[in-house]
Amino acid sequence: MRAMEPGAGGYQYRTMREIGKDERPRERLLRHGADVLGDGELIAIILGSGMAGENVLDLARRILDDSGGLDGMVRADAKALQQTRGLGPAKAAQLLAALELGRRAGQVDPHRRPLLQSPEQVYGLMGPRLSGRTREEVYVLALDTRMRLLGAPRAVVGGVNAVRVSPAEVFREAIVLQAPNVVLVHNHPSGDPTPSPEDVAATKMLHNAGKLLDIHVQDHVVIGQGRFVSMQRSGLVFNESKHG
Repeated sequence: MRAMEPGAGGYQYRTMREIGKDERPRERLLRHGADVLGDGELIAIILGSGMAGENVLDLARRILDDSGGLDGMVRADAKALQQTRGLGPAKAAQLLAALELGRRAGQVDPHRRPLLQSPEQVYGLMGPRLSGRTREEVYVLALDTRMRLLGAPRAVVGGVNAVRVSPAEVFREAIVLQAPNVVLVHNHPSGDPTPSPEDVAATKMLHNAGKLLDIHVQDHVVIGQGRFVSMQRSGLVFNESKHG
């Protein structure tokens, strides 16, 4: 469906602002997910803007046609892409970068994602990141059924004791990634990783909230200076066995 309207000369140019929000690629992606968009719509989001007399959506679709479809675009180099009207060096570079990311993503081995089945593995991942920090920080690690990391460690603003931790904020990434498990991690700037009563209370609250969301809080690892405490291993809060 082209973003054009019938007019006296066949079709009349429309700017993206004149196109309904339900037709705009960026809004459709945010509302429905990237998988519902066509190739031209995805390319339009990458390009960001069109050219005089041609909005970005029509430009993207024309580039696809001129390239011989997505297969032709994947095989094109920078010089070939720039032969297409409306594709200068900047836009050609954006497309090539996106295509290269797609290639690399297709080659990623899921078994290379960090395995976090033990607090030692969690400390190995997060210890260097949190060591020496002067303020308390909380991270949420979203995990798959085999306890491999999904996405990247996500920081929650403030610390367990510094701010009231919102379950909505803590579980947001896990919900988006459809993660069945999470591990909570935070540091103690004092260097002593012993969980405080506030740590335990907050963890109990989040553990119970996770149950309602069908997201299992597997552990809460508190990191100090060169050492850590696993609340699960210490018998604090967690009474259910961990997934193997």
